[in-house]
Amino acid sequence: MRQVILDTETTGLNPATGDRIIEIGCVEMVGRRLTDKTFHYYINPERDIDAGAFAVHGLSREFLSDKPIFANVVEQLIEFVDGAEIVIHNAAFDLGFLDNEFALLKRPPFRNLASRVTDTLLEARQMFPGKRNSLDALCERFSISNQHRTLHGALLDAQLLAEVYVAMTRGQEDLSIDLIDYTVDTDSDGHKKSLPVNLKFIAASADECLLHEKVLEEIATASKKDPVWSPIQTVS
Repeated sequence: MRQVILDTETTGLNPATGDRIIEIGCVEMVGRRLTDKTFHYYINPERDIDAGAFAVHGLSREFLSDKPIFANVVEQLIEFVDGAEIVIHNAAFDLGFLDNEFALLKRPPFRNLASRVTDTLLEARQMFPGKRNSLDALCERFSISNQHRTLHGALLDAQLLAEVYVAMTRGQEDLSIDLIDYTVDTDSDGHKKSLPVNLKFIAASADECLLHEKVLEEIATASKKDPVWSPIQTVS
């Protein structure tokens, strides 16, 4: 399963009034794992940036003045996205801008490239009704570090969203029962095998137990949640 996690930054809030895309960031996941493939461009919108939008992403018209226009990157974007499931946080916003850019080039809507579109904002609202479900809020909820995110950036936000998406869709987090092979202790006739004898028992040393406790404490601190495991029991 190929997925593209996508984010954009824009000159403002409404493509219908002339706002344009100024940054696109995409990362690729295959089998729920990030690959090394990314798509990232700053784009010259050939217009001014709204003050409110600049406060969010910090991208100025001067910075973008020597960047390619959307028409010059559209083919690469199509090649990167075509046929994948697209994962976006607040998909209506990004798709509205992308469809507008494609319409300006007299092309079919961008969303037609996707095998399906998944909106993590809508999914988060179903999972956590009545709670904040911004990308920052979800990073905090799933203990995903976003301390390096001082301003919005399309590629960084796409990378964070990929982690959030995996956490949101992980489901059961204990041992996967479906992957247990219940035939490993039977012979070719299906009879129960005898248990092995004279097994060696190697106990952890005191230093190893202390290191183990330290790791468990670090996990508990990082997760900001009470641990689900019981206190360590030492064997006398």
